[in-house]
Order: sequence, then C-alpha cells, then structure tokens
Amino acid sequence: VQLQASGGGLVQAGGSLRLSCAASGHTFSRGDMGWFRQAPGKEREFVAAIGPFSTNTYADSVKGRFSISRDNAKNTVYLQMNSLKPEDTAVYLCAARNGRIITSYRHRAEVYEYWGQGTQVTVSS
Repeated sequence: VQLQASGGGLVQAGGSLRLSCAASGHTFSRGDMGWFRQAPGKEREFVAAIGPFSTNTYADSVKGRFSISRDNAKNTVYLQMNSLKPEDTAVYLCAARNGRIITSYRHRAEVYEYWGQGTQVTVSS
C-alpha cells in the first residue's frame, strides 16, 4: 500500500494550494482518510479527515480556510488550502485507515494505519 502526496510548494501568505494524496495497492473507499502536518521541532498535528460518505472533521486552526474532499473512483483525497498563513508552513502527510474512525478519534495519529511520505508547504510572509 502506498499513499503518494503531491501539490506542495512555496506560496505567499493569503495564497492557495491544493494537495492530493493518491492511494495505490488498496482501496480506501470504505475507510477514513486524513491530513496531518509537522513543522520543524513540533509534534505532528491533525489538519482534517474525511469519512467514506464525505463527513468531514477539521482542526480549529484551519476551519473556514481548508477543505478536504475525496474521489473514491480515483482512490484520492484532496486538501484545498486557502488564505494560507506562515504558520501553516509544514510537511503535510496523508493518512488512511481501512475502516471508519469514530469522529472524536479522527485527530489521533495512532488510529491511522497507512501514511504517505509528505509534501512540503511553505508560506512566506
């Protein structure tokens, strides 16, 4: 199973980026998928998660700015990031689980079974 994240880059504050995470080797259409991020010297932080029927969960820090979506036919999850801030700078990692995750547990990294390698997002001020 591989999760391939892409779409990161350098953007000015206020700009937008769209991240993609394509899964191969396994279909996650019935499971939850999510995005986390990790900045240098900081712990891994939950960003957003989406269930098989597109029920979404967001970290408070990104609500209203980020949007998670999925295309089950392509086995891909997306993260649209708008109004980016310098504090959004981090490596963004996608994660997946075969089954569904209780909504209140979606922010916990240990409940995800598979992880991608991450894509760097840098927001300049």
